[in-house]
Parts: sequence; C-alpha cells; structure tokens
Amino acid sequence: MKVWLPLDSAAVALGADEIAEAIQSLAAQRGVDLTLVRNGSRGMVWLEPLAEVETPQGRMAFGPMTLDDVPALFGDLAAHPKALGRTEDLPWLKAQTRLTFARVGLTDPLSLQDYTAHGGLEGLKRALGMTPAEVVAEVTDSGLRGRGGAGFPTGIKWKTVSEAKADRKYIVCNADEGDSATFADRMLMEGDPLTLIEGMAIAGLACGATKGFVYIRSEYPVAIRIMQEAVAASHRAGILGASVLGHGPAFDIEVRVGAGAYVCGEETSLLNSLEGKRGIVRAKPPLPALEGFLGKPTVVNNVISLASVPVIMAKGSSYYKGFGLGRSRGTIPLQIAGNVRYGGLYEIAFGLTLGQIVNDIGGGTASGRPVKAVQVGGPLGAYFPASLFDTPFGYEEFAGKDGLIGHAGLTIFDDSTDMLEMARFAMEFCAIESCGKCTPCRIGAVRGVETVGRIARGDSAAIPLLTDLCNTMKSGSLCALGGFTPYPVMSALTHFPDDFARAKEAAE
Repeated sequence: MKVWLPLDSAAVALGADEIAEAIQSLAAQRGVDLTLVRNGSRGMVWLEPLAEVETPQGRMAFGPMTLDDVPALFGDLAAHPKALGRTEDLPWLKAQTRLTFARVGLTDPLSLQDYTAHGGLEGLKRALGMTPAEVVAEVTDSGLRGRGGAGFPTGIKWKTVSEAKADRKYIVCNADEGDSATFADRMLMEGDPLTLIEGMAIAGLACGATKGFVYIRSEYPVAIRIMQEAVAASHRAGILGASVLGHGPAFDIEVRVGAGAYVCGEETSLLNSLEGKRGIVRAKPPLPALEGFLGKPTVVNNVISLASVPVIMAKGSSYYKGFGLGRSRGTIPLQIAGNVRYGGLYEIAFGLTLGQIVNDIGGGTASGRPVKAVQVGGPLGAYFPASLFDTPFGYEEFAGKDGLIGHAGLTIFDDSTDMLEMARFAMEFCAIESCGKCTPCRIGAVRGVETVGRIARGDSAAIPLLTDLCNTMKSGSLCALGGFTPYPVMSALTHFPDDFARAKEAAE
C-alpha cells in the first residue's frame, strides 16, 4: 500500500504529521506493507491534509483528513467518507496550467529518480549544449519577467551579468517571501526543490557564475531543511560541484537563513544581510547586476523566476511564450487567501480576469457575504473593488488601473471590512518594517498613521494631506517599501470614499 501525504507547512499546520503517524501506526497493527511518501502540497489548502492512495486507476484523493478518517483508508476506498476521486480529475487542479509547479505534489521532493522521471534536468542538459549567450537569448525570448514584484525582464538582468567583466559572479535566489498571502516560494521549495536548483545552475551557466545562494527567512524551517537536503543530494549526484553534470563548469549552492526582516525582500537589503551587514537599502546605481554581492556582478531573482527557467529550457522559449497575454508571458502561481471559500495556490496563464479568479476559482467569500475588495500583490498592493473585476491579470493591465501584481498574492475581503482601517494598517506596516534609511519611508509612514487617525476622527481636511504624503512617499522613497505603501492607501481612498467620510459630529 502506497500513501502520499504532504509535508507542506500548511498541511502540517492542519494536522498532516498526526495523520501520518496514525497511518503508520495502524498499518503496523494490521500488518499492512506500507510505503508513506511525504510529498508537496497540490495547492488545495482547503482540502488539507490531503491523503492520496496509489491504486491501479491512479492516485485517489481523500480530504480534508482527520484522525477519525484514517481507519477507512484500509477498507473500501470507494466508501471512504472523504473520498474525492482521482486526484488529477479534481476540477480545481485539472483546470490549471501547471508549468512551474508541474511536479509539486506529484513527486517525492528529495527523490532524484522521481525528478528525472518527470522531466527534471532536461532543461539543464540542453543548456549545457548551448553557449551562455544562447541560453540568455532563450530566456529573453520566452518573455519571462521577475515573479517577485517589479516584473523586470529576467533575460535583461541575465544579459547584463553575463556581459559584465569580473573575476567572480554570483546567482542569488530571493526566497525571503515576507508578503502576506504569499506562499508560492515556500511551496515550491518544500515540494520541488530540485527545480529551483536546476534553474539556478542554468543561470550560473548563462552568466558565468560559479556560486549561488538561496536566502530563506528563518520562519520557514521546513523549506530550509528540504533545500539543504536537496542541495546535498545534488552534490552526491554531480548536479552541483566542480562540474555541472560532469560536463559544465563548476557551480555550487549555499542555503543562507535570514532573520525575517520584511525589507530584506528588497534585493539590495538582502545582499547587505547576505554579507553579514544590517539589512538596509542600498542606493542605486550601482545596480546589483554590476556591483552586487561583495561588489561583484550578481543576478538576484525570485524563487518562481528561477524555477520557471527549467521548463523554458526544456521545451523552448516559444512554448512558454505561447501562454499569457501582451507582455505578460507564461504562467503565474496565484496565491488566493483571506476571506475566501477555496484558498490555495492556483497556477494559470496570464489573462484571466480578476473576477474569474475571485469568483470562479476562489468561490467567493468564505463568509458568504459579497466581495468588497481584493488586495493584489501583498500588503503593499492596491485594493481592487468589484467594479474593476473585468481587469485581465497582467502586469501592464494592472499598472493601468494603478495596481500591481507583485508576487501574485490575492487577499479577499467581504463587505464588512472598513477600508479606512486597511489604509491605516498599510501605514502601520510600513512604519514598523522600514529600515530607516530614507526619510519618506521612515517618517512618512509614521505621519501617515497619524493622518489616517485624523480622518477617522472626522477631520476631512486631512484627506488632501494624506494624498500629498502618499505622492511624496511614492516619488521619494529609495525602495518599494516606502514607494509602494501609497498603493493600498490611495486605492482604498479612491475606490471606497464612503469609508473615509467620517462625520466630526458623530465622532465627537
């Protein structure tokens, strides 16, 4: 009997480890020959813990599992109270376009045999037969853009580092992932770490780098452990080390653990932290691509950006570019959270409307009340009202509505939410997380909290002041922490003016 049960942090938080112990204990009691594989999560968080049993008809899904549901796994599976049918046939999973997350949940995260059996290393092997310039061109032609926030074209960054003259170059993977409602990086590292390692090795070949770092915040112990074990396994298999797969130049990877400062998600703060310095923003220029880690040319890419490279190299840039719309090519892992019926990770090609994502995929609110707003892009993303639900999910399309995709985290709110309080939260968040280097962010956020408080007390004269403050922060901050804080504040003020129309008489 072969059973698959996720080791993913979300599944574990919902009781997966206890379920695993119960399955093993009961199998031992009944003399059942059991193989229990701890896989990554399929992304359907509302169904976790999701157990899968291997059958001649394929893997059958059962969830959300409780301890009381375990004994029935050893009986008639068709009669199991949590039986969902074949995993691959589940509508929420079947409708996805899984390129980056193709193996997550399907394989043992640390099995090289599983990895290669499902297409792993094909991209790296192809890259080894190409010149660095050809690899860079392939990534550029795919249209891949940074999946961590700004959406900067990955190929341009790689080309800059590749052509830079230096005795050493580095590949740095930004796995800090501090945004609320974002968990794609963690899920990928826990569920398919070898994809990230392969992507980093390809980046090393393309850019002439011999050393890579994965910077993970300490809040993700499972991801840290899995990545460390995956790096060690890659060494033993000859994927990393003195020669990539025995044919290419040297490339090595080191996992580094950060303390969890939000600002270290910004690339220059991350580099300072990686060097053992205080995590504060560096003024640009110079760009990290020219003077990054230890002053050397450095590629800094998000987990999902690097993990998307293997499929591009394996299947070609035209294949990947065939998905999406406009300048937003390929797929994007949506992380759906908040007050939502079906929360989790959902990978699709760019182009679905925001309304389709919220209502058709997410199933609307968990409370059953109408959706009031969706915050897209983490805690510093703009709030979109239902009137903008026809906006296609793409970088330029969201920018045209004064929003941003960021890391593609979506937090859903129902009509009981006070948007003035959400604007206050944005300013509070920035004030707490600011590194303190630049005045617009350090002081502006504190004054922002005060100004929103004045509005809450009925001082409507403070609204123009808040608008002016937001413009100052947006234009004058050194990095996106202060520069993006105006997005949630101004979107809340613009789209939900009634929440800011507090009568002074009533307040008094």
